[in-house]
Amino acid sequence: MSERERAGFGGTENASSGGRVERPATHSTARSANQSAVGLEEAVHSAVMEDLLRAAGDPALTAELALAMLQRADLAGLVIEELARNRSLLKQRKVKIALASHPQAPRHVSVPLVRQFYTFDLMKVALSPVVPADVKRTVDEVLRGRLKTVTPGERMTLARRGSGRIAGALLADVEEGIMRAALENARLTEALVVQGVLRAEAGSALIHAVGGHAKWSYRRDVQVALLRTEYLSLARALAFARGMTAPRLREILQTSRLPQRIKEQLLRQSQRAGERRN
Repeated sequence: MSERERAGFGGTENASSGGRVERPATHSTARSANQSAVGLEEAVHSAVMEDLLRAAGDPALTAELALAMLQRADLAGLVIEELARNRSLLKQRKVKIALASHPQAPRHVSVPLVRQFYTFDLMKVALSPVVPADVKRTVDEVLRGRLKTVTPGERMTLARRGSGRIAGALLADVEEGIMRAALENARLTEALVVQGVLRAEAGSALIHAVGGHAKWSYRRDVQVALLRTEYLSLARALAFARGMTAPRLREILQTSRLPQRIKEQLLRQSQRAGERRN
């Protein structure tokens, strides 16, 4: 057979090299990829578990489709586990946050993920209304462990916008501006303020800030806590003790760290008030 014939025989051999000849390009590969993408999109919105599991584990699943899947509140934990095993997806920050934040996410998926997050991503998870309470507690624990290492700017943002527990922890911050910002946090509760002022390390700046606060200084439990601290001024102590019965005041002062002279003044005021009522 001639070289010309060999070159043209079946269109399979190259006359000069004896190798395979590239066939003309077809649209079959493009059609296959398109069909795969369409199939994944359908599977993401399917009600069939097998379809969802197949899509979740598919390396071709895009971040956009994964996020669409994670918007489904009814997504089963098994599917979320499969998504978490998809290594290509775990490179996407938004997908990791959505995985950890999903209300159906198994704890062995969500908890290890949140430990990898940056500070503000943790705050985002902690404030999500759909995240289970135990996962939020884990997030707060991770954040509290980082408070000594993050920048003052980050602590200020956490004081203003973080969860109530984080705001409560920041009441002990060494920077007074951050402490005062935490006092204004809308998620801070009375119980957390009481815990903050009763800490052994609570300083005079915190006691004076709470004692003069437009909101917290009028809460009775906060007043009682302040009366047990060391740094409350005489004027504030007299104001807070006014209206308390003598037995109740004596009970509070038994465990108070106030100077003795202030305790005595408070008891004298209480006694005179009792005499006037009688």
